[in-house]
Order: sequence, then structure tokens, then C-alpha cells
Amino acid sequence: MERSPLAPTAFPELPTIEGVTLRVARAQYKAWDRCDLTYAELSEGTSVAGVTTKNLCCSSEVELCREGIKGGTARALVVNAGNSNAFTGYRGREAVEQIMGQVAGHLGCAASEVFVSSTGVIGVPLPKDKARAGVDAALSAVSCSWEDAAEAISTTDTFPKGATASVMIGGNKVTLSGIIKGSGMIAPDMATMLGYIFTDAAIEPALLQEMMNEANARSFSCITVDGDTSTSDTVLVFATGKAGNAPLVTRDSPGADAFQAALTDICTQLAHLVVKDGEGAQKFIEIRVTGAASDDSARRIGLSIANSPLVKTAIAGEDANWGRVVMAVGKAGEPANRDTLSISFGGVAVAANGYPVEGYDEAPVAAHLKGQTIEIGVDIGLGSGSATVWTCDLTHGYISINADYRS
Repeated sequence: MERSPLAPTAFPELPTIEGVTLRVARAQYKAWDRCDLTYAELSEGTSVAGVTTKNLCCSSEVELCREGIKGGTARALVVNAGNSNAFTGYRGREAVEQIMGQVAGHLGCAASEVFVSSTGVIGVPLPKDKARAGVDAALSAVSCSWEDAAEAISTTDTFPKGATASVMIGGNKVTLSGIIKGSGMIAPDMATMLGYIFTDAAIEPALLQEMMNEANARSFSCITVDGDTSTSDTVLVFATGKAGNAPLVTRDSPGADAFQAALTDICTQLAHLVVKDGEGAQKFIEIRVTGAASDDSARRIGLSIANSPLVKTAIAGEDANWGRVVMAVGKAGEPANRDTLSISFGGVAVAANGYPVEGYDEAPVAAHLKGQTIEIGVDIGLGSGSATVWTCDLTHGYISINADYRS
């Protein structure tokens, strides 16, 4: 598959995280010549938190993951690529429980401390024989790089995705490294992809969950590619506690605010990479909404614009058709008033207070739309609520990829 034109030039250098060992193996869930099972072994005492899809037809992996998060500790992660194992009934659940038991037996831990994710075609049970053989191979494999792991969790992705962040807490450097996969079936509620963040921070699970919720609300829940929420979406964060910092217990703990900022930063980086690999994407679009009744209202308006096929195809065609933005604001179901609405492209005002800008010159807007990063500004003119969401354009490439996804 051709690499996205929005992809970074190279995979970033991600620091190793003490207490995390990565391995990959070939389970051969599909007829492809690549690793498709990723295994991360975590040191004892690792805290875990996460967010999962709100799709009501979620996979067994998601259901069991939610239960595991309640326990607050993790010893391993297994990710299967090529088969989502969703909508597969008891057979799908048995396959996940088999993996959990197999890894738990190897590590001598509780099965609930083993987290499993799967991604790929919906409606096909994960083959238990292939899963068992793949896990066996991973348990005895040599350790691998972050890039190897990022490639192994991918499906229709055109490039491996990773990001890092760091922060000083009480004289100790705390590092975060993360990988993610996602290209299509991307709409926020919460995330619509598989993402994994690893840190050496010492932090209590309850606080880590609170911080993950906040980071997600500002990142993964603010992206969309096609408006479709997957059955398997999961983002997990694992904290090994090896950095040597005084444990973060509450929001008042020294360094808690700094860690929240770092976690939000890496989540935002990863979220942007997913959008930049949107199926068929040629342009990365940032939509900033201000003047809304509330921040939540601003986010919903932003997503109404970002999910509009008419807006996305206009951007793909480099057409400054701002009337489609007006339409998307009006249909969002949020407080809005046509007589206070203002719109800009690339910082150039095209409409203000309910009217087209007098003497509007489309030339600078047209020039902006020829670039790869597009900025749309919308001021509702009603309040102080604001939000930023990100999406990509909609091209023929999206149809080509999804018309023969199973072949």
C-alpha cells in the first residue's frame, strides 16, 4: 500500500522504558508474510489505565479489557492484527481467554493482568490454534524495537506510528513512549484505533485512569476520519514505576500536573498520526471552534464539520466552499446563530457575523487549500466554549481501500 503523503519522513527514536520488553511473532491470521502478533511483557507492579470504544457491539477483547482495568495492574499485552474477533460469540471469547491463560501460566500471574486486543475483519473467530502457536513463538522470541511492534499491530496503515514525551518529576526524568495503529473506521467516541503508551512513572492506577480520561478527551476523542466507531477501539497506558519518582497519588502530588501535560502531549501526537494516515488522505485538517455555548458544544460542532462528506470532499478538491461549513454548523444540534457566525480558512476571514466578508478575495484561501495542512476557524459568537478537532479529506482512495478490504 502506498505510504501516506502526510506521513513523517521516518519513525521517531523512542526511548526504551524500563520494565517493558517487546516481542513480535507470526501467527499468520491472514495470508501475509509479516509479523502480526505483538507481545509486551511488563514488570510486576505495573499500573494500568485505559479507555475503550463506546460501540455497543464491542469485541470480547474490549469486554475483558474493561474488567482488567478495574484491577489496576498489568503484566502483559498481546495484540493480534488481521482479525478483530468481534461479533464472534462464545468462540471469540474462548480464544481471548485462551491467550490470557497461556500468558498468565508463563508469567505466573493472574489472567486478568493479561490484556488482549485484536484488529481486522469483523465476524471471523480468532483461530485458537494460530493464536496459541503465535503466543508460543512470541514468548520465546528475541526482544524487538518499537518500530517492529508498531508495524506488527497495523492493518491498513501505510506507516508505523510512534511518539514520545518526557517530564521531570522531583529531579527524576519520567519517559513516555507509545505506538498506535489506525487508518479507517476512525471516529471519536472514544478513539477508534488501538494505542498503547508505556511509561516508567510511579503512579497510582486510579490517578492514572483519571489522567488518561482527560488526555483522551483532548486528543483521541477529537479526531475523525470517516465517522465510523470501531468495535475494538482501545487505548491503554502502562506505568512500570521504574523512574524513581515519588509516586503520584492524587492531583496534588508534586509533578502530577506535569505528567498530565506529558500524557496529553503524547496522546495528541499519536492521534494526529492516525488522522495523517486516514485511508486515502491527502490533507490534514484542523478545525478550531470558538465562541460556542460550552467546550462540549464546540467539540460537537467541530465534529459535525469534520464528519461532513461535503466539507471533506471540498477540501480534497481544494474548493473554498465555506457554505458547506455553514451547513455543518447548523446541523450539529448545538446552539448556533447564523447572524453571529464567522468562518475563516488559513486565518483569512471568509464570512463574519452572518455575512460574506465584503471584498473577500479567494486567492489567498485557494493558495492555502493547495497545502497539506488546512486550518478552518469557526466562531459561533454565542459564548466562551472552544475546542479543536482534527480530520482529513475524503478522496477516491478511501473508496478503493474499503471496497476490497477483505480481499
